[in-house]
Amino acid sequence: MEKKLKVGIVGGTGMVGQRFLALLENHPYFDVKVIAASSRSAGQTYEKAVEGRWKMSTSIPETVKNLIVLDAAKVEEVASQVDFIFCAVDMKKDEIKALEEAYAKTETPVVSNNSAHRWTPDVPMVIPEINDEHLKVIEAQRKRLGTTKGFIAVKPNCSIQSYVPMLSALLDYEPTTVVASTYQAISGAGKTFKEWPEMIDNVIPYIGGEEEKSEQEPLRIWGKVENDAIVKATSPVITTQCIRVPVLDGHLATVFVSFKKKPTKEQILESWKNYKGKPQELNLPSAPKQFITYFEEDNRPQTGLDRNTEKGMGVCVGRLREDTVYDYKFVGLSHNTVRGAAGGAVLIAELLTAEGYITSKES
Repeated sequence: MEKKLKVGIVGGTGMVGQRFLALLENHPYFDVKVIAASSRSAGQTYEKAVEGRWKMSTSIPETVKNLIVLDAAKVEEVASQVDFIFCAVDMKKDEIKALEEAYAKTETPVVSNNSAHRWTPDVPMVIPEINDEHLKVIEAQRKRLGTTKGFIAVKPNCSIQSYVPMLSALLDYEPTTVVASTYQAISGAGKTFKEWPEMIDNVIPYIGGEEEKSEQEPLRIWGKVENDAIVKATSPVITTQCIRVPVLDGHLATVFVSFKKKPTKEQILESWKNYKGKPQELNLPSAPKQFITYFEEDNRPQTGLDRNTEKGMGVCVGRLREDTVYDYKFVGLSHNTVRGAAGGAVLIAELLTAEGYITSKES
């Protein structure tokens, strides 16, 4: 790009906000100009605002250390300084909805990490390799909002990315039933072991709201745009259990699946190997070269070994075998704060930029 787009991170002091800043350091398209957070952090330098709370393994990028944190609620002030924002705030759902719409109405595109707008009919919820065609609903959303540039796009739940890509590659075989259990890292709750010592040597068999999201959001991703809205798919039937495990990063899934047209094991492996989407075609900066990586070893993928595959933007799969109750079973893995959160949102923004939905406000 001739000139980088100016970006704001709204919710920049939390774990996902921090991940955004780490990923956007030296980004070829985007330049972080504004960090906004709650009124508690506003007025401080970013370095001061996250003192004792920086959770990344890398240092705070030098370019943002001395940025003065703005109040995220002061929408006009933030929006006037950026071309678009990433949003990752910790607020009530109705407050997030209102805040994101307020930003969109200032003609500032919003790429959201939050769940508030995932079921708004004209808001695309996108895994860029899978359902980039849903972006065309933005035109209808802009009409509703009364904007020419402003809109909201969201990324889906982090845990579903450990199995939805593998199933998406097999949709031609018409999966009918999916049983998935996810084993989810503590960073999915925005925590480290230091902050959550109860998780050491422990497993918690419940994550609030996660099972409903895991069963329904894939159907929206596999849905179609009809009459200015996204209509979710009606199959397969998905049932899930979501469990918190003592791992810092990486969501693992065990998956059982039956098909209307049962493929061979060789056909499945071939489909996974060759599966790619618009990010790979456009060679977007954050796109993994190999979206789905299959491991032949019986003991892979492993969370600690494999979560950073393709810089955390690839998804991993292994242990594909026939099952006695369902047709097949396999194990999937994705990095929950990279592919599943900030990295997935950055890839959406890259796609939106490449497709002309996000542009400089000066143009």
